[in-house]
This record gives sequence, structure tokens and C-alpha cells, in this order.
Amino acid sequence: MKNPNDGFVKGRLRSIKFALKGLWLLISTEDSIKVQFTIAILVTFLGYIFSISPSEWMFQFLAIGLVLVAEALNTAIEKVADFVHPDYHEKIGFIKDIAAGAPAFATIIALIIAGIIYLPKITLLLT
Repeated sequence: MKNPNDGFVKGRLRSIKFALKGLWLLISTEDSIKVQFTIAILVTFLGYIFSISPSEWMFQFLAIGLVLVAEALNTAIEKVADFVHPDYHEKIGFIKDIAAGAPAFATIIALIIAGIIYLPKITLLLT
């Protein structure tokens, strides 16, 4: 909640504190984020092993960010939906299914980017 007595800098620092708390809550409590974060660490190691180019690093980190942001937003939407209507409701289920589609799209795009980056390198390694 915004404190009217906070100046610009103090308000930004409070925002950063809340953002870091949110990151910690996601990583420490949400299984889907734990899985995606672990995959992000693994593909980062793969990037070092395969010496990917700066532009490949850029696309890889954009893909990682896309997936993690989509997972975080999906989690937030599901938490709000469960809070608003804790029992099963067809419309809430529909909303949650749509929200779950966002990380699915992001993951498909991330897999395509990973294929473009790593398949040629793996093919060269195997030949």
C-alpha cells in the first residue's frame, strides 16, 4: 500500500522490497516456478558449455524471462480466483484455464528458441 508520507526515492525502495518479497514467495512456494527456475539455471549452464553468442544469450534470457513472468502472472490470477470463489465454479475454472494457457504459449516459444540455439550445436557435436 502506498504511504502518502513516502517521497519518490523512499517509495521506489519500498516497491523494490515488495518486488523482492514477491520473487522470494514465488521461488519458495510455487512448484511451477521452482521447475521453471531450475530449467533456467540448467539452460544458463548449457549456454556456457556451448559458448553461445551474445545475441543467443539475449534471446535465451528473453525466453527465460517470458516463461517466468507468464508463470508468475498465472499464479497471481489463480490465487485471486481462488480467493474470490474458493469453491469450484465453471466460470472461475474457465478463467484459470485461460490463465494457464499463457505459460504454455511462453514455454512453446522458449522451446523453439532453445531449438534454434542448441540443435545446430548438438548436431555439430554429434558429427
